[in-house]
Formats: sequence, structure tokens, C-alpha cells
Amino acid sequence: MANPPVAPPVSYGVEEDVFHPVRATQGMVASVDAMATQVGVDILKQGGNAVDAAVAVGYALAVTHPQAGNLGGGGFMLLRTKDGATTAIDFREMAPAGATRDMFLDDQGNADAKKSLTSHLASGTPGTVAGFSLALEKYGTMPLNKVVRPAMKLAEEGFVVNDALADDLKTYGSEVIPNHENSKAIFWKDGEPLKKGDKLVQKNLAKSLEMIAENGPAAFYKGAIADQIAGEMQKNGGLMTKEDLASYKAVERTPISGDYRGYQVFSMPPPSSGGIHIVQILNILENFDMKKYGFGSADAMQIMAEAEKYAYADRSEYLGDPDFVKVPWQALTNKAYAKTLADQIDTNKAKPSSQIKPGKLAPYESNQTTHFSVVDKDGNAVAVTYTLNTTFGTGIVAGNTGILLNNQMDDFSAKPGVPNVYGLVGRRC
Repeated sequence: MANPPVAPPVSYGVEEDVFHPVRATQGMVASVDAMATQVGVDILKQGGNAVDAAVAVGYALAVTHPQAGNLGGGGFMLLRTKDGATTAIDFREMAPAGATRDMFLDDQGNADAKKSLTSHLASGTPGTVAGFSLALEKYGTMPLNKVVRPAMKLAEEGFVVNDALADDLKTYGSEVIPNHENSKAIFWKDGEPLKKGDKLVQKNLAKSLEMIAENGPAAFYKGAIADQIAGEMQKNGGLMTKEDLASYKAVERTPISGDYRGYQVFSMPPPSSGGIHIVQILNILENFDMKKYGFGSADAMQIMAEAEKYAYADRSEYLGDPDFVKVPWQALTNKAYAKTLADQIDTNKAKPSSQIKPGKLAPYESNQTTHFSVVDKDGNAVAVTYTLNTTFGTGIVAGNTGILLNNQMDDFSAKPGVPNVYGLVGRRC
């Protein structure tokens, strides 16, 4: 029997060949951008550890991947040291102190997506600089100015725009960047978004990076950069103030953990909703002989989809920021609870998501995307997910900082029952 035809690899808007395995013995860096990846590799070659390299990659992506790499956003870092200790750093954005429940409603009381996605109201207080600084100070080996320097050089000297950035500027940037002169001055040329082959130079961003390199996170949260961000907000109806910036703190948390068929799994705890539900989904799947069904089979996909539906029903009901909401993570990651959900899955019939309600958890005893990974020769490992939320965030560059601001406030529920940009429905707190 003749072999079935094989489709050619799908293009992801990059010129490099990504369809082959890469192996190494002295360390590994993986990110969305080759220039940023090389920055991390160079740091490892200079004797830095995985945390040093990860922070350098994060700063470089703020230059070379402005779609989501950032200084004006936030994210999560999961790291495991060579000694086997595992920890998580939460540098997610915080809502400004002046935020209110109805701030994204129009005069008729309807959710206004422009307010929550493209206005100055849409930005939470950024956490990236604080998170990277915490990680470097506690787990890195190199000084901040050394790991920031490669990003400074990329911003100052510029780089050639590739297919991916050109496509995203045309497709997504055109929706937000033309509304703001500071942003257009960076990413537009002759009235149009930069094209493949154009050179992107970011002098103001280089200056901001230099200030951070010389003065640490204080430059961003209390110094000249904070002045520019707060001034941008004040002039344009935003809420973020210097006090919001000055009071921001990254938080170290205990990772969520679980096991799946003998493998130990670690992931981010809340406020990330991913970790709990990765473990929950794996717990559900453990009740089925997935190997018997075969990878990619209809039955396997059916079971996977149903497991995810149940996890997402619980996500909408129970997840939140643990600084403000009591999250029942022990119950959600309990294998016995997963068994009760698995028992409801019919491998022959899909259940509509609308019919799946959150599970009933055991009560408390008295009294809720740019990714890169680095591993070094000693076994230190770092995984980072950080973002501006949607592509290019609000599209707003704060003053003359060169820093794009996030629109993470859209992750809050603008109105009960109304989904955000990703179709997710939250709950009233």
C-alpha cells in the first residue's frame, strides 16, 4: 500500500527552519526570536546561569519582539535550581488603585471593548522589570547591567524587520498603533507600518534600558520612567499613577505540582489559571488508557476536549488572584475529584460546554502569550511566560520611554456574563 501524501510544513512567518530537533549538552535557550535566543546563548557562554540568560532574553524580546516581549507588561517565571528546589515568581500586572468595577461600561451600561483594550484605562501596572530583578537578585549570578546590555545594543543599533514582525505590524499593529504619535514614530515609516527588510531602531527604548541597567528597577518604578508613564496616563484619562508604580512588588510563590503516570509536573500557581488546570486535566486523563486510543485519534481528542471543558468550567468559577480571592487549589488538583469528572465523560458523545457546570468541591477547613525556556549545564531550568496581552497591547508608547503598554485590564470582567477578548467569562468578586 502506498504511503499517504505528506503535507509540507506550515509557515509560521519566520525564515528559519524550525522543523528539526536541536540537541545540546552545555545548555539550551528557546524563544520566539532568533536574536533574543542568541542573547541568551551568549550569556550562558560567558558563564551565566539559566536565570541570567532568561532575564537577558526577556529584555531582548522587549526590543526584537514588540508584539508581546515587553517592559510594559507582566508575566510569570517558573524555575528549578540545580539543587532541585522549585519556585515561581509572579510579576503579573496589578490593577491601578483607582480602578472601579464599572470602568469599562458605556453610558448605556454595556461593555465597551475599546475602553478595555485600546484606551489608557486598559493598562495594569507593569511587573516585568520587578519580576526580572527579583529573579536575578535571588537566583542569578550576573549584575543587571550585564544582562541588559545586549538589549540596549539591539535597541540602539536596530535590526532588520523579519516576516513575522512585518505581518503583525500590518495585521494587528494597524488597529492600535496609528492612534498614537509616539508609537507611529517608532513602528511606522512614510505613513505605513514597517515592512520586511526595513530597519527598526528604538533610541528611546535604549535609553530606558540604560536607566534600568544603571539604577535597577527603581528607575522604572520611582524614577524618570515612572514619571513618563504616569504623565502619559494623566494626560490621556488613564488611571495608573506614580503611587501605583512605586508600590508594585513581584511575588515569589510556591508552584502547583502534580504527578501523571510517574512524571512529576510543576506549573504556575494562581493568579495564573494554567497550572492548576494542567494538573486537573492530567488527573482526569489518568483515568483513561490514552495509549490504547492512540495519539491524535478521534477518541483521544474527544477525551481531551471533554477533560478541558470540565477544567474550564471550574476555572471560571473558582480561579482568581490569591492576594484577593481564596482559591481552592488543593481540591481542584485532587485525584479523587478528577475521577468524579472523568466518570461523566462519554467517549462516544460530546457534551455541549453550556451543559457543563463547575464541580462541587470539598469545603475549606475552618480558619487564574510569549514564552521562553532556558536550561544551563548545571541543571538550572527557567520557564517564562510574559506578555502585553493582545498583540502590541494597547499600542500606546508611554511618553518618550519607547515602552509599549499592556492591555491586561481586559482580563477582568467588564460586566458579569460578558466575555473578554479571548471569549472567557469571569465571575463577580
